[in-house]
Amino acid sequence: MRAGDTVYLSGQVPLDPATTQLVSGASRCRCRRVFENLKAVAEAAGGSLAHHVKMNVYLTDLANFGKVNEIMASYCSKPYPARAVVRQPAAAWRGRSRSSASCTWAEPQVPAAAADPPRGARRAAPV
Repeated sequence: MRAGDTVYLSGQVPLDPATTQLVSGASRCRCRRVFENLKAVAEAAGGSLAHHVKMNVYLTDLANFGKVNEIMASYCSKPYPARAVVRQPAAAWRGRSRSSASCTWAEPQVPAAAADPPRGARRAAPV
């Protein structure tokens, strides 16, 4: 969902788009798949995770939040986005995913001098 210069990415679970099955195995594998899915959605919206400013993470085991931070560092650079983690009881997932994440990203601001051509100059056509 785009609202001006802000894009809201809905919650992503560790679903492998090639098989449409949830990734099983180690929590690192599931977490990496969630980030890959967030990355794909961000790119489809015309952006990247490099521009995300807020992330909500839902986990069944809060001990995995350190892994989330570690994996996130391979997808974006400092300063890292604001993050909130919510413990979601395993029963709430109904045997499906055990983690998910959503994020918000903002398009980089273009300096006014670059955004506005000099008076009388022609603006380049969008590509």
